[in-house]
Amino acid sequence: MTAYHFVGIKGTGMSALAQVLHDLGYTVQGSDVEKWFFTQKALEERGIPVLPFSKDNIRPGYTVIAGNAFPDTHEEIEAARQLGVPVIRYHRFLGQLAGKFTSIAVTGSHGKTTTTGLLAHVMQGAHPTSYLIGDGTGKGEPGSKYFVFEACEYRRHFLSYFPDYAIMTNIDFDHPDYFANVDDVFSAFQQMANQVKKAIVACGDDPYLPNIQAKVPILFYGFGEENDFQARNIVKTTEGMAFDVFVRNTFFASFAIPRFGTHNVLNALAVIALCHYEGVDAGTIAKRLQTFQGVKRRFSEKTVGRQVLIDDYAHHPREITATLEAARQKYPGREVVAIFQPHTYTRTQTFLREFAESLLQADHVYLCDIFGSAREHEGKLTIRDLQAQIPRSQLLEEQNVAVLKQHQDAVLVFMGAGDIQKFQQAYERAVLSA
Repeated sequence: MTAYHFVGIKGTGMSALAQVLHDLGYTVQGSDVEKWFFTQKALEERGIPVLPFSKDNIRPGYTVIAGNAFPDTHEEIEAARQLGVPVIRYHRFLGQLAGKFTSIAVTGSHGKTTTTGLLAHVMQGAHPTSYLIGDGTGKGEPGSKYFVFEACEYRRHFLSYFPDYAIMTNIDFDHPDYFANVDDVFSAFQQMANQVKKAIVACGDDPYLPNIQAKVPILFYGFGEENDFQARNIVKTTEGMAFDVFVRNTFFASFAIPRFGTHNVLNALAVIALCHYEGVDAGTIAKRLQTFQGVKRRFSEKTVGRQVLIDDYAHHPREITATLEAARQKYPGREVVAIFQPHTYTRTQTFLREFAESLLQADHVYLCDIFGSAREHEGKLTIRDLQAQIPRSQLLEEQNVAVLKQHQDAVLVFMGAGDIQKFQQAYERAVLSA
């Protein structure tokens, strides 16, 4: 049986894929930088070796799976080529693996990680299901019929996949370091749609997705009456959301989710539509929806003293709006404080005004320095450019996080796709040492 070596095993997709292969009985090891990442916990629990980068890690008999963040000149990739060891990029390998199952690719500009996690959780209640989630979670279920996986549009990587089904949550302009505009993003999704083999489940309320064309059926979901799957009678509480689902204007069933915000109703609706199409009964779907615990770094909560701390991956204006809406729904009447770290200079520059508008929905805003990406050069833009757009906002550094103590009884929402967790961790230490 083939053994696998992962170059960059701590990446969220790479870590999840390593877990899937390990669970399916393959020998798996990997290497990465020595800094600790939250993704390595699951690897350590499975006993998967995580080594420092070294060309000596590469041995005959292995296949090297290379993370997309690492160039062909990386010492381990070069060593593999010299030894004649096969090297395959992450997204290409994932496409090959998915072909061995009834595969369901979950894609979209926002919501794909949560929707992937939710779909995997619900499908497991009906059939053995393997899954790969973009929060670093993966599971290979021996004998599984289904493989649910997150498919990222960045650099059109998802065009390596030819899934049986695709869920498309939305199309929005993001990754401005790669995509030219929203039409460019749409063209990538249109190409993806042409590769789907059985059916597409797409959000009909989205401004762009109804224009997608495909050779297979497209099932639309949303709040609008023209959708095949429509959510009606939505009830918001501090416990979550409840709603009825109508399939082509005929009542199907009532559902409740312990999640917050209308975006989570849409995520659930996508899952319900896919499961209905595959014949999963309504009772199983309803039961599993209620027991979903969420995915990592998506509205992850903890209580510290009288404050609630929320960690969320939100890094686009639409995601910030959704996260703050969810915080207000769950904690009505409490002060909501946004602590935001922009991710990449290109995204910050592109959405400067939109970031300000979305953050102004919080009662108070703290801004952390822009987290630059390895794939771009630092520009002239600084965090002060965003601060100038947000009245009364303050800059936050690790050494002055104690300023957040003044917001007693508040909900502190830490948002970003970089290393925003270090600010939350520094704050927790400051509170505990006080």
